[in-house]
Amino acid sequence: MIILIVVVFGVLGFVVSNRLKSKFKKYSQTPLQANLSGKEIAELMLADNNIRDVAVHCVEGQLSDHYNPANRTVNLSPDVYYGRNAAATAVAAHECGHAIQHATAYTWLEMRSAMVPIQNASGKILNIVLIASLLGGFFIGLPYEIVGFIVVGAYGIMTLFTLVTLPVEFDASRRALAWVDQRNIVTRSEYAISKDALKWAAMTYVVAALASLATLAYYIFIFFGNRD
Repeated sequence: MIILIVVVFGVLGFVVSNRLKSKFKKYSQTPLQANLSGKEIAELMLADNNIRDVAVHCVEGQLSDHYNPANRTVNLSPDVYYGRNAAATAVAAHECGHAIQHATAYTWLEMRSAMVPIQNASGKILNIVLIASLLGGFFIGLPYEIVGFIVVGAYGIMTLFTLVTLPVEFDASRRALAWVDQRNIVTRSEYAISKDALKWAAMTYVVAALASLATLAYYIFIFFGNRD
């Protein structure tokens, strides 16, 4: 069953990821009429929101764009940082959306940030239990039921993290699209392109959340589903 879940959502994730890359490549070939680079878009959006303590950096990789709340930096891949097209505009504005969330103490982002250390610890605990079970049963000396509570609890926290991530990503895209529209950064056709690009980016998080929910349901069934 777990293999089926992994295969189904693995294939779905692969399809969505490839679709996102295809969309980004296609939209990257559409020059932005405003002729602004992703770096310039990011700096302008931050300035418009009175955010002066966030730097915009270029980082290696493809679709490696992210906002780092620890050092307050918007990190853009080369294609986005230097790109002067609708796709680069959408991604740069989206990452600045996260910076605005941070500056305004957006509830879901605050919750997600608070969960990071707990989520990391849960992942380590889950790995220890699963590796122990593979090496020779549950030799760690705990009753099967206790192991079930540990596994389900740890994976439940990890699943909750993926779910909390969804409103954070959706809100960042909403802020990005609202700003580029109100600021007249994009034309009507460029707005549609930006919206579509961000939609496919969001789909990667949706697939991850669904996969996590399916796996959690599987663990619950395995450990507690056969009770009389």
